[in-house]
Amino acid sequence: MDFTGKIVVITGGARGIGRNMAEGFLKAGAKAAVIDKLPYNGEISYSYQGDLAEEKDIRKFAEEVKIKFGKIDYLINNACFSNKGLLSGCSFEAFNEVLRVGVAAPFYLTQLFMDSFNEGGAIVNISSTRAAMSQEDTESYSAAKGGIRSLTHAMAVSLAGKVRVNCISPGWIDTTEGEFSDEDKKQHPVKRIGRPEDITRLAMFLCSGESSFITGENITVDGGMSRLMIYHNDEGWEYKI
Repeated sequence: MDFTGKIVVITGGARGIGRNMAEGFLKAGAKAAVIDKLPYNGEISYSYQGDLAEEKDIRKFAEEVKIKFGKIDYLINNACFSNKGLLSGCSFEAFNEVLRVGVAAPFYLTQLFMDSFNEGGAIVNISSTRAAMSQEDTESYSAAKGGIRSLTHAMAVSLAGKVRVNCISPGWIDTTEGEFSDEDKKQHPVKRIGRPEDITRLAMFLCSGESSFITGENITVDGGMSRLMIYHNDEGWEYKI
């Protein structure tokens, strides 16, 4: 896909999936502006080191992007993190910090940029399969990912005819280039762990004109893992209490 001359804004763009998306858009000819608490090491069109839990940082980032680029084409709300949950004693403030980064920041950035999109603009929100399935002690992250999934269809209706809004729910994505066991791989119907580029390719498609009839949708990218039914002693699976 050719994104020559397009402007993409990516949150959480310094590492992992966010960085892979920034690099993907840059290679396709776009200019990329990223915000992250960590510094962006490498060539980038614009980077801002700030905290998405803080309104002042969100506002300053949006202002500087508008000054530098004028209009934008795409906003990818990728940033989120976990402060765990019930079993680890996640505090009221810690829980709300995750919601500020994972839900409030995407809403506020959309509000700040909604009159600054070029024609054909698109927003891609990054949720997770954890919006629909969980491990114990994951309430803060799961709540944020469920929130941004719902935020997607609400924004798609509010911005109808102006900006398309869609959501991606990644499953197990390896952002460390680690080594995994055969069991890790084979529990996925596609027989491998996900890679950041699996998400990047879909994000680019959802931003492109090729997806102009898609809005308000959530697309799961997990190698089929959340579709696999598991029974005790079935196909080598064993439940241990």
